[in-house]
This record gives sequence, structure tokens and C-alpha cells, in this order.
Amino acid sequence: MAGTAPRYLYLVRHAEASPDESELTDTGRRQAELLGVRLRDSPLAVIHHGPLPRAEQTARLIGDQLDGVPVQPSEPAGDYLPHLPTREELPAEFADAMLDRIAGFPAEEWENGPGLARRALARFTGPVSGDEPRHELIVTHNFLVAWLVRDALDAPAWRWMGLHHGNASLTVIRYAPDRPASVLFHNDMGHLPPELRWTGFPPELRA
Repeated sequence: MAGTAPRYLYLVRHAEASPDESELTDTGRRQAELLGVRLRDSPLAVIHHGPLPRAEQTARLIGDQLDGVPVQPSEPAGDYLPHLPTREELPAEFADAMLDRIAGFPAEEWENGPGLARRALARFTGPVSGDEPRHELIVTHNFLVAWLVRDALDAPAWRWMGLHHGNASLTVIRYAPDRPASVLFHNDMGHLPPELRWTGFPPELRA
């Protein structure tokens, strides 16, 4: 009987997009290319990406820097609200602001997001069957990166809110047999020169 082996899940928020989010900016394209260069020595088996153009374009540019790593779309890797907290779940001092923020999103994200989030956990987390470690990259959006980090840390379901990630930043989670998930890197932008870092954040949050 085959055993189980570690999964290394690489999570990337898409690179900087144009204001209408239909394509990457020149900055975004450079961010994606540099991340691809960083990942050249990583034994990636596949690149998953969400269906929206900014995620697909980022994934393709990363893939162009790698040798034969397949790039494939994945609906659970898309952009959606992964969990809709009740007021009772939230700290009282933040509840109004958090619920007001969620209320501004389209109804489709309210309706479909939690189901897609469950599919993402089932598809992308945990050790893998067999004897060989598996390395997978997901090019996605801030909310899903936050959701998967929250899950790896066994934090409350609402805690995906308040986790933020720069464009083309790298997060890596290890799922090894018989031990808790480990967040090895989080929001790492070491592959980007200073002028390309911290896009995707308000100016006052850029370090």
C-alpha cells in the first residue's frame, strides 16, 4: 500500500493589474517574470491558477520561466469570499466594520464563495498519496491565500479577514504526514527589487 508524503503548497497573489483588472500592468508583468526566475530551482509539478485574467496572465508569465511545468485553470483557485462570518463570531469592536465590508461584495461571491473554499481545502491541502513529496503552485487572489494560511494555522474561520498579501508575493505551506501544517514563508517579496514591492497595499502600509 502506498504511503503518504509531504505536499508543499506555494501560494501567490497575482501580479499588479490595471485599474479595470483586465490585464497586468508593466510592473505586474515584471513582478511575475521575476517570481518565475526565483522558482526555477523549485521542483514544481504544476501551476494552478484562478479563472480571472490577472491570475491567468501571472501564471503564464511564471510558467514561461520554468521548464515544462504545466499551467492549468482551477475554479477553486479563483477570487471569492471564502467564509461569511456571523456577528457572533467576530470581536465586538470590529464586527460592524467587517460586516459592512463584506456587504459591499456581489451576491455571487456571497453565494458561491464558501462552497469554493471547501473545494479548495479538499483539493490543495494535506499530505499526498505516494512516496514522493509534491510541490504545487497556486496563482490566486488575496482572499484565498488568506483562507489557506488561516486554515494552516488552525485559526478561527473568520480570521482570513485581516491577512493581506502583496502582488506576486510568495507564501509556502508544508503539509507533512503526522504533524501540523507549517507556514514556511509568508508574503515574501525577496525576489522583487524595492520599487516593485508592496503593490496591492494602500500606500500607508508599504514598508
